[in-house]
Amino acid sequence: MANTSSNKNLHKANQAKKDEFYTQLVDIEKELKHYKEQFRDKVVYCNCDDPFESNFFKYFASNFNALGLKRLIATSYKPSPIANTELKLQPSLFGDEPKVITRQTDPKGRPKATANKFIINETGDINGDGAFDLQDIAQQLKANKNNEWSPLKGDGDFRSEESIELLKQADIVVTNPPFSLFREYVSQLIEYEKKFLIIGSLNAITYKEVFKLIKNNNLWLGYNNGAKTYLVPDNYEQDNIFVGGDGKKYAKMGNTGWYTNLDISKRHELLTLYKKYNPEEYPMYCNYNAIETSKVSDIPMDYDGFIGVPVTFLDKYNPGQFEIIGSSRELCTPMAEIAKKGSYVQGGPRFYLSTNNGKYLRLYDRLVIKIKKL
Repeated sequence: MANTSSNKNLHKANQAKKDEFYTQLVDIEKELKHYKEQFRDKVVYCNCDDPFESNFFKYFASNFNALGLKRLIATSYKPSPIANTELKLQPSLFGDEPKVITRQTDPKGRPKATANKFIINETGDINGDGAFDLQDIAQQLKANKNNEWSPLKGDGDFRSEESIELLKQADIVVTNPPFSLFREYVSQLIEYEKKFLIIGSLNAITYKEVFKLIKNNNLWLGYNNGAKTYLVPDNYEQDNIFVGGDGKKYAKMGNTGWYTNLDISKRHELLTLYKKYNPEEYPMYCNYNAIETSKVSDIPMDYDGFIGVPVTFLDKYNPGQFEIIGSSRELCTPMAEIAKKGSYVQGGPRFYLSTNNGKYLRLYDRLVIKIKKL
């Protein structure tokens, strides 16, 4: 699930609060195909999506009738850096815009940072070409035919009063929120009791606030987790950024995934267990009463105690088959209480294994689980 160099890139972006990672349409289509029936007659809100650029908006607008949506709402915090620097991209999607919503410029001719709101209530073949596409939506928006396209009064922040009022109208929220605000973003969705399907760093699994939701079965992972390639602004100069054949910049992230509270069939599939427990192959942690299992596929089928597994286990987690006890960050005994200084690598709370040379091996984050039925 993880890639060291691309994880480092994600960490740097998070520290610098560079959150403009634009999800590609192919990744959205690959994930959303598993949820189609759950969108029928629902109001979908994409509240971190510049409607000029968002592939989430493009997906839902283009599939409005196929999904049977009741309404689609999209808002942006501000015009994307891509749209701000390449205004030619706007007409390529929506044609010539009405003056009332054409982006304004400052005295030096630079685009002003305005936030936009799109509300789609119906779609159809408006231009009469026999097919329904984004150009039909553009004409509907221009004509204001039961749809709305307008600037927001404020900055469009998902925490703003305007955005919260739109959130209250929504049944399901689908977007790629700012990674640096992931905790706060998820907390808001839980507060307003919304269904959601969002992208985030898989490192968020270890956040105290997020892990509590996972443990209590209020949040889980979607289908396609791991390496993804995102469109980024031209001013990004991090590792693993490359220029695609279209001349735009992209960044490959090896540690991102889908978080949701929508029920999915994957969540009810039994994980096949075939290995039997033996103490030589499954050593006990020296600072917690659980056995180490370095691979999810190696979980012993006949062990009735606590089992430590990598966080990648969540990709296979079936709450009917397993119980999540906790994580190494909250369960382990500090090594200072176990071993003398110098015999172990100091760091954050982790599980350790004893080695033959009197030293202790510090492991990556682990989840502790228990098999519900042997």
